Amino acid sequence: MGSPGQGSASTQASKPRRTSAFLRLMTIHWWMARLFAVMFVTGWAMVRWPRTWNWQGQLYDLHKSLGVLAIMLLLWRIVVLLQVWWRKYTKRTPPFTLAWGRKVALHTMLYLFMVGVPLSGVFYSNSIRAGNVSFFGLPVPDLFPADSARIDLASNLHVWLAYTFAVFIGLHIFAQRKVVRAHWRQLRKWFQRKVT
Repeated sequence: MGSPGQGSASTQASKPRRTSAFLRLMTIHWWMARLFAVMFVTGWAMVRWPRTWNWQGQLYDLHKSLGVLAIMLLLWRIVVLLQVWWRKYTKRTPPFTLAWGRKVALHTMLYLFMVGVPLSGVFYSNSIRAGNVSFFGLPVPDLFPADSARIDLASNLHVWLAYTFAVFIGLHIFAQRKVVRAHWRQLRKWFQRKVT
């Protein structure tokens, strides 16, 4: 029988450390969740507020900058995800069950939308005119040529991809409802401590 110090050390070793790839992946996950929430709100506001509103241009610029940031974070997230997969699946093979397949399919769709929604926004902005996307004031090279004939197509593509992405986010939240409830309880406790 080991000493209490040994037991606590083995317990600590079994928990993911703050420097682990999984914890980095979850940190990026929550930053991107907040980022996409802000992008959905700004996107919704941009198309509903009158064009004569003084801050309309700044809101568009913010929305585009956040889209570029989302693409950069996604690239980092994919690198970290590959590290997590490497560490996990070099030790054991995936279970290949129906539940595992559904989880992989849902996450694959989420990643495709995380790529597709910002890229379709760049496509839309580039279709309007060259040099139409910046990252907090820094010019971003055009990925697509300007073409006024594609503006409606690009706009519809961006909007409908965003709406479909929101549906898949809802499915993800539903699938992770236990985790969401746990986070909600933590947030309520934190808020109650701050208020009292």
